This record gives sequence, structure tokens and C-alpha cells, in this order.
Amino acid sequence: MNATAIAAPAPQYMRALERANKVRLARAELKRRVSMDEADAAEVILACPWEANSMAVADLLMSQRRWGQTRCRKFLAQIPMSEKKTIGSMTDRQRRTLAAMLRSSSERSRAWSATPWVTDSLTRA
Repeated sequence: MNATAIAAPAPQYMRALERANKVRLARAELKRRVSMDEADAAEVILACPWEANSMAVADLLMSQRRWGQTRCRKFLAQIPMSEKKTIGSMTDRQRRTLAAMLRSSSERSRAWSATPWVTDSLTRA
């Protein structure tokens, strides 16, 4: 008789844990890239990569530099969108609107930070 060993597949919960860990690590990398300005949050929203598919919009927005919970909440209040809304469940129109708002917001903040701070005492001397 030929006895062949058939490897049993990993239990379902182990496969689920592996998948969850893979997604968690990929999201952490995506958030790091957004915080370091290597990736644009607006582009992530438009492209919706697999790691961001089930990610909450607030998580992505707050991974940007100088974005906290209050700024995120005020920003999303401009359009009726929940902070818990997942990026993958957004409609195309919501994606385009949010990306356009993010781009205009980042342009305004860049213009603000590029303005030199000149005091009267320095200009008089």
C-alpha cells in the first residue's frame, strides 16, 4: 500500500488571523506613507487600494500631518459623511468630492505655511 500524507489546510481561524495581520501591516505602511507625505490622501481615496478598502475615512484623514479628530470631524461635517464610513463603500461622487476638498485644503495650508512671517520691528530696522 502506498501511504501518502495529505497536509490538512490550516484551520479557518488561523487563515483569518493571517489575513487580518496582512491587512493591518499594509494599513500601517499606508498610513506611514501618508504621514510622511510620500502618498497623497486624496489619491488614496480615489484609487482605493485593497488595504484601504475597509478602512474608515477618519483613520486615513487623521494619518495626515497636523490632522486630529477635531479637524477631521469639522472637515467631514462640510459634506454629510460619517467618520466611520469605509473608503471602499464610498460612491464615485463621494470620492471625487472628498478628494477635491482635500486638495483645496492642502493647497490653502501650503500657501499659509509658505507666507513669510515678517514683524514690524524687523522691517523698521
